[in-house]
Amino acid sequence: MQLGILKLWDSENTYSACLIVECFFCLHLMPQPQNSHTFHFMTLKSLLLVGGALLTGTAASAGGYQVTLAGQKNNGMGGVGVGLSLDQAAMFYNPGALAMVKDRGVQVGVNLTMARNAFVAQGGSQQRELRNTVTTPFNLYAGFGPAEGKFRAGIAVYTPFGSKLQYAEGWEGRTALTDIDLKSIFVQPTVSYAITDQISVGAGLVVLAYGAVNLQRDVPLPDSYGHIELDGKADTKLGFNAGIFFKPSDKVSLGVNYRSKIDAHVKDGDVTFTGIPASFGTRFEATKFSATLPLIATTSIGVGLMPTEKLTIGIDANFAQWSKYQSLRFDFDQQINGQTFSESKRNYKDALTVRVGGQYKLTDGLTVRAGGAYDETPVRDGYVTPETPDNDRFSGTLGASYSFGKFGVDVSAQYVSIQKRTETQQQLVNNGTTDRIAGTYKTNIVIPGIGLNYAF
Repeated sequence: MQLGILKLWDSENTYSACLIVECFFCLHLMPQPQNSHTFHFMTLKSLLLVGGALLTGTAASAGGYQVTLAGQKNNGMGGVGVGLSLDQAAMFYNPGALAMVKDRGVQVGVNLTMARNAFVAQGGSQQRELRNTVTTPFNLYAGFGPAEGKFRAGIAVYTPFGSKLQYAEGWEGRTALTDIDLKSIFVQPTVSYAITDQISVGAGLVVLAYGAVNLQRDVPLPDSYGHIELDGKADTKLGFNAGIFFKPSDKVSLGVNYRSKIDAHVKDGDVTFTGIPASFGTRFEATKFSATLPLIATTSIGVGLMPTEKLTIGIDANFAQWSKYQSLRFDFDQQINGQTFSESKRNYKDALTVRVGGQYKLTDGLTVRAGGAYDETPVRDGYVTPETPDNDRFSGTLGASYSFGKFGVDVSAQYVSIQKRTETQQQLVNNGTTDRIAGTYKTNIVIPGIGLNYAF
């Protein structure tokens, strides 16, 4: 049995170390039977997936096209953080908790996503592998404020959406997708204020500062295959991230966080055709495309428990409003086989993620962590696409930190199992989604990470 390497970005609520963003689009074209005189370029789809990639992410791969690798300490604790005030990564998990973080500081982290993906087409026996790809989501935070004051401010850069896939040459779904590379950067200036010793609030302006997408697939011709490539950049968009943090005692803390929806929009992206014979040139005239993808809103609640001075436990529940993503549409400046637009059904459903994790301080310098998560997929049966071969996910995490003076090193490791997902041709026919391929997907992901921090 052959397994291939698949790279996926993490993201929050069922969703990186550099200053770049991964914004993604997914292109899907409906494979059609070849005929000596006719063929159809029926459906063109794109997913715009966006996430900050300067130094953040959330703690484990998430459903749909989200990513969760936002803080290295949180990564080792199953991705929890809404009800805790661990460090500067609170800017992502719950800006309201930032004012309760004792130390000001700077931290940076990087993760390496390595996935093994298997695909078997319906009615086939050959297991396909992906070409080897590597992605390195990362995160960066800097927090400031008076040492004894109630006010904190900071800047965060992170990646809550993204993906990179490169399918095997000549695979059965080549006319749906061969390559996808989605990049984005989210930048979030943040302020937080402790109203009392027990309650604090905070908010951040979320900026989709940069996004880029490259999608490719083969085009069926009567006697061969051509190739289409979509390449574009996303417009700058604004949203917000706000939260409330309440700590009624030294042993209990509560948090609520809301991250708003952002509509990521690509305008005047480039459409390039290769391998198309001159006799078919008039059918493929488009040179530009536009598309919009909703980067969905999430609502999270979290509880922190501190039974002893050395032990901290976190429990989070994240609700992702994926039902806002019902279809994906491309608009073209000129016709592609007689059409100037293409629309594909997505019909996503809202999804819930539950996370639990803890840390224990073994010595003054060494802290160890562990956790896990269950992530419900937003993708319904009969709507799975090659760019998002998703299903329910189970994650297990480990982590540790060692501090020496004002400096510290954080390490984390995650194992994510995306449950086997079979999509039949009959399901595609029943749902009117025959623009994708029937078959079985299975993916496992390993994500090691490392971070550095400095407190002042």
